[in-house]
Amino acid sequence: MCLIVWAWQAHPDYPLVLVANRDEFHARPTSPASFWPEAPQLLAGRDQLAGGTWLGVTRRQRFAALTNFRDPSQFQRVRRTRGELVTHFLQADTPPLHWLHDQLPHLDQYNDFNLLVAEGTQLYCLESRYARIQLVAPGIHGLSNHLLDTPWPKVESSRQWLANYLARLQPAHHTAAAPGGAGSMTEVLQHLIGLLHDPQPFPDDRLPHTGIPLERERLLSAPFILDPEYGTRCTTALLWRRDGTTGFMEERYEPSGARCGLSQFWI
Repeated sequence: MCLIVWAWQAHPDYPLVLVANRDEFHARPTSPASFWPEAPQLLAGRDQLAGGTWLGVTRRQRFAALTNFRDPSQFQRVRRTRGELVTHFLQADTPPLHWLHDQLPHLDQYNDFNLLVAEGTQLYCLESRYARIQLVAPGIHGLSNHLLDTPWPKVESSRQWLANYLARLQPAHHTAAAPGGAGSMTEVLQHLIGLLHDPQPFPDDRLPHTGIPLERERLLSAPFILDPEYGTRCTTALLWRRDGTTGFMEERYEPSGARCGLSQFWI
């Protein structure tokens, strides 16, 4: 997962409005989002190679998502898969802050990451590079392959797109069009997915310096990455509504960027 933008406690109808792009090698086997047979409360895609996931939610509105921290000089292949952190949190019963504190002694077992976890009215971000846990304040936030709200161009532009959309999303817009409000929520989820479908790289003078070649930095600067080997594999949109309804939509892509699948769930 390489780009997440979200609004937390910033809209009268939706405590959480989130959209995220997962960027990965196209050859890496992946299962589409679904409820897991061995954990039927857990809704997420699955990395078939390592067994974890990058983003998921449960039937009781417990949420987690992960991005890698980009620093090739510190990467070690022998470390544990970071995707297991998402699944472990989603299957736990421990309150989010307590669960995060329990992970601090074990951070050196993983390559660096950022982990968002939420349940109820609290959302936290664990930045493993500095073993730092932050309570996420209400507002519009972004996370890519650095720290929370680091102003990388694609993070800043995506946060602005989300802010502009929410400013137009009046509460009256959400009159239920189907049982549980599914009709109106579908429209919002579809629009959120479209927000991150921008393949345009940013100018070189705006790029971060993360220890990779400039050509690679340029490729990865786009919100939606198009490349035959490594690129955006899926976009996930998530809504928590104040009445307890969760809307979840995942759109999947071919290496060309063409859509190859769509899944939608209501919890």
